[in-house]
Amino acid sequence: MKNADAQPHLPLAQRPQLRAIPASARVYEQLRDRIVGGEMLPGTPVSEKELAEQYGVSRTPIREALLRLADERLIEIFPQRGTFVSRISLEALRDGMVIREALECVAVRHAAARVTEADLSALRLVLDRQEASERASDWAGFHAQDEAFHQRIAILSGHPNLWRVARQEKVQIDRCRVLHLPISRHRPLVMEEHRAILDGLAARDPRAAERAMGAHLANVLPGLDDLLRARPDFFEPDAQRGLQGDTVATPLRAASGADKDLP
Repeated sequence: MKNADAQPHLPLAQRPQLRAIPASARVYEQLRDRIVGGEMLPGTPVSEKELAEQYGVSRTPIREALLRLADERLIEIFPQRGTFVSRISLEALRDGMVIREALECVAVRHAAARVTEADLSALRLVLDRQEASERASDWAGFHAQDEAFHQRIAILSGHPNLWRVARQEKVQIDRCRVLHLPISRHRPLVMEEHRAILDGLAARDPRAAERAMGAHLANVLPGLDDLLRARPDFFEPDAQRGLQGDTVATPLRAASGADKDLP
């Protein structure tokens, strides 16, 4: 296939164009990864000037990126006071859990009807890598393989945009999980639950796969109270209610009991 440079006889307007990634989009993705990955902790001050120097861009794309992050509740902008990495909201956690379960249970149900042996082998490889990351105490790698497992299932469902929406809506959940991973006692349980999901897919059983996914997502934040006690400054002030026995993040299926009546 010829590219634009190999077609000089075409008028410029008719040549295939390569779209450059805007600077603001690049900065947004990198800052998002740093916030979700725990490099930029909740409450950290953010300087447009310093970020512009760090990324080698003007302050305009920095400002645009920060506005996008503010829309996702990852950045808080206070006029006359400054810009900060946002603290984690329990309300956003609850919403994220409900939305995530609704989307991912649909995805795994459809994936179970479409999955091939090659797909299953690829998923097994992801889980093998996650177990290797656990043995190496590589928490960033552990989380990355967790994301890869769920993303692959969304792709296999035939509706890959489900993952795009889930990724955006679960961002506060991811922040909690990354911050909690080094002290978590539940990593082996995560891998066991992933294997149960894989078993449902391998059996081509949509009901079993969905039940396994629902059970897994119900346990996504089992150590949240531990993190709240260890670092209450990472959370918005209303988070302290979670320490008095409030349900912090109740997934849709766990709240409704719908697991008993799967279609």
